[in-house]
Amino acid sequence: MMRKQSWLLKSSLLGLFFLTAYLMPPPDKTPPSDSVIPELRTQCPPGFRKNEHNECVAINLYQQYDSPNNQGVGGLQTAPPPIRDGFSPQQIDLGRYLFFDPVLSVDGKLSCASCHQPEKGFSDGLATSIGHQGKKLKRSAPSLWNVAYLERLFWDGRATTQEEQIQTSLYSKEEMANTPENLLHTLNGIEAYQKMFRAAFPRKDYNDGIALDEIYTAIAAFQSSLVSLNSRYDRYAHGYHEALNQKEIEGLNVFRSFVARCAECHTPPLFTNQQFAVIGSPEPTGVPLDPGAQVPFHDKSLRGAFKVPTLRNIEKTAPYMHSGSFPSLHEAVEFYTKGRGHAVPEDETLYLHWHIWEPNLSGYEIDRLVDFLKTLTDEAFMPQVPKTLPSELISNALNSKDPGT
Repeated sequence: MMRKQSWLLKSSLLGLFFLTAYLMPPPDKTPPSDSVIPELRTQCPPGFRKNEHNECVAINLYQQYDSPNNQGVGGLQTAPPPIRDGFSPQQIDLGRYLFFDPVLSVDGKLSCASCHQPEKGFSDGLATSIGHQGKKLKRSAPSLWNVAYLERLFWDGRATTQEEQIQTSLYSKEEMANTPENLLHTLNGIEAYQKMFRAAFPRKDYNDGIALDEIYTAIAAFQSSLVSLNSRYDRYAHGYHEALNQKEIEGLNVFRSFVARCAECHTPPLFTNQQFAVIGSPEPTGVPLDPGAQVPFHDKSLRGAFKVPTLRNIEKTAPYMHSGSFPSLHEAVEFYTKGRGHAVPEDETLYLHWHIWEPNLSGYEIDRLVDFLKTLTDEAFMPQVPKTLPSELISNALNSKDPGT
């Protein structure tokens, strides 16, 4: 009898549950506006420590070393140059959203990440990048790893700050093709970004709109957080000998040798000396010589000169050189051993860098160099790609009201 009563009670409660659920109106699929707006992170990304002023300060093992006259000379335990840091965690995180959001381009189709993709070493895997309306650009996309250490940006060094670099890409007719006026109008029209900018720049009056310098600062803050100094090579440099195998150590020795002279331009720990070099790398068939740094510096001796690129995460950034001329690392390294100026057009007189000569490396030595270069791969501090962008929240909220969703 008791079992029957218990069964009847459970059946009644179950029936009441389904009846209540059936009679209740369907839930509103549109979330409250506050719940869809991302909360900016309050902690610094890896590789940074937050101080009492809410600033993210870079910290790494290379800071314990010194450099003679503040100049690296190829030694393994060499201090890096000054880094640009001190941004707040909120500014860095806001920049992360902006970096991946195509709303920054005039037609909403290109983001910073279109040409600087995390999984491709913050390059794009193309010989030359693709810009506005599918236009093929003249040069490849440089990696952004460790960009906060660099004194000049772009292959020809025409920008001296990240903010200048950001504006050049945003407003170039060939790249993102936007205008300052349109960019402000777009971002100020997105409620999520209004709230996020107020969180990242708390001294703003509540009614103030988003300002251009805040946009540039936020993107620069995110780019400055892209630090890569924790590869297997770095562990070897800090004293852990087993981090590299014998072939990789042989490659390191070739890299640092007076014969190859790689380390004299690609100086550790950044693996660039931040100078400009004329090496005579070839252009694609039918393409005229790129004058490079000659244009912004108005210096004929820099005709065909380009900024020495970092070799950090070089394994991820093929094809190589400013024009993407070499599909593989082996071909890029081989170029240097084929003889001084062998690819310079006959009608050009270039002032080739004196390090570019004829090392006559063997095939074995080239292979070992490639082995070593792959030890510079380090994505330990890879940032997270946002799952939802602020510019998508409006369309998502509208779509959620559709009965068919």
